[in-house]
Amino acid sequence: MKPAETDLAGAVITPGVRSRVRPGTGKGRMARAFRRSKYLWLLFLPCLVYYLLFKYAPMFGLVITFKNYNVFKGIWASDWVGLKYYRMFFSNPDFWVLMKNTVLLGVYKLVFGFPAPIILALLMNEIKNAVFKKWVQTFSYLPHFISNVIVASMVIMFLSPTGGIVNKLITAFGGSPVNFMMEPGLFRPIYVISEIWQHIGWETIIYLAALTAVDPQLYEAAGIDGAGRWRKLWHVTLPGIAPTIMIVLILNIGKVLEIGFEKVFLMYNPAVYSTADIISTYVYRVGMEQGNFSYASAIDLFMGVISFIFIFSANYFSRRLGGTSLW
Repeated sequence: MKPAETDLAGAVITPGVRSRVRPGTGKGRMARAFRRSKYLWLLFLPCLVYYLLFKYAPMFGLVITFKNYNVFKGIWASDWVGLKYYRMFFSNPDFWVLMKNTVLLGVYKLVFGFPAPIILALLMNEIKNAVFKKWVQTFSYLPHFISNVIVASMVIMFLSPTGGIVNKLITAFGGSPVNFMMEPGLFRPIYVISEIWQHIGWETIIYLAALTAVDPQLYEAAGIDGAGRWRKLWHVTLPGIAPTIMIVLILNIGKVLEIGFEKVFLMYNPAVYSTADIISTYVYRVGMEQGNFSYASAIDLFMGVISFIFIFSANYFSRRLGGTSLW
């Protein structure tokens, strides 16, 4: 006797029914997937609308980088000038100074700011007292919600040569007051330290989430093999969160040139222009103070292209070396 035929799910296919079974079309599968996840799509909708309105739609305005934009003529009626503003920026005597300041500030922030939340997350992970751990997390998260205006004001106030707490400590130990905000060589350390203090707690969240995904049995097995706390850290914890670290590193490399304009603008002054003047502050002066929107947009587009090259290169090498990538 011939055995009954079954489908992929194991159900018996009776004669006459096979002809009615048809593989789903691509559109049908997409429709079913959408119906199954319709509430997730609704949650995603605000994010999609935000990116369409404020990220993708403004890209049509990039055409002004190739035009001598006039507010009264509009974008399309303005005169076409080609690559004039790009050549103007590259031939600017301040071009290399702006690039050097921007890159150095971004690299310092990456070198010192990237490991900081990882270290803090590892330290928090070792805290066994739940109440104390929550207090540490709360106090480390709070600075992230303080505006850059307040943070810059706090930095200037603490470092003031007349009544700042730092200079009071210096004079208490017999030293002379230092005007920190007027020293070009001190601007970068001050900026990087303020950035780390403001964002270190918030950036630990993703690493704490990754640490919860590490299998506890791996720690038990390592303990049975005689591994101490440091060996567990190096051979279990860090490899367990390595993919997360690589993804965050790739994203941070892509943002090397995206130095926060607000804080730099609020903290710098003409005395520290030689080390503090970056591309974003120059764009502000050109676009907002001089009204040359085409020139400012051309510089911004140049920065966007460089950032894309950075993130693409970092993603490529990460995929080749460690198998972790964004795409």
